[in-house]
Amino acid sequence: MKQIYKEDKNKYMPIFEHLIELRSRVISSLIIFIIILIICIIYTKEITFILQKPAIGIKFLQLAPGEYLFVSIKISLYSAIIISSPFSIYQILQFILPGLTKKESLYIVPILISSMTLFFLGIFFSYKLLIPITLQFLIRYGSELIEPIWSFDEYFNFVIFIILSTGLCFQIPIIQILLGITNIVKWEKMLDKWKYIALIATITGAIITPSTDPVTQICMTTTILILYFGGIVILKAIKA
Repeated sequence: MKQIYKEDKNKYMPIFEHLIELRSRVISSLIIFIIILIICIIYTKEITFILQKPAIGIKFLQLAPGEYLFVSIKISLYSAIIISSPFSIYQILQFILPGLTKKESLYIVPILISSMTLFFLGIFFSYKLLIPITLQFLIRYGSELIEPIWSFDEYFNFVIFIILSTGLCFQIPIIQILLGITNIVKWEKMLDKWKYIALIATITGAIITPSTDPVTQICMTTTILILYFGGIVILKAIKA
């Protein structure tokens, strides 16, 4: 029978036991997710108020039967996934760590922790800066002619798109570090291609902030470039 070495137990673990451990960690992650989901369902109204907060002066309508009910379910699901993700990643980390070498462990742990931290920083950044600026521009534009009354379902889709997109953009330094330490792309080449990245950042900023407000787009583009150059500096320090 195939065996997998587990350094923490100083012995070989049969593949069957390995699968049992995997199942145990998956079940633990699901249990935590379900508990958090139930809590999110109970506090759906409070979460909804938090999401509505940036939309100052907007009246929301339910444009279809049960629209708010279905949106509440989506809010609870997305919230539970985001909140429970650190625990799920921790379970994955605990599962794979014993099979890694010491050198690999030195890289993988800080990378995963940094990835989670950057993702939540991206969420905070989008909620506190990008979303309010974008919404205020959209609200003011044509407000003297049209009263801003929005569907909450469409508003939620808009907000969650910006939040998740920004969170993913904040993973740029992590991707750079992974590419650098595996010698797929060296930091010198990353620095050499900064002009192309600036173009991509501009396009990405326009997609993530779907308003014609230049301030918002410049803010997002600048943030992506800062993350990119920050990734180069970190990678250079690692490779030094």
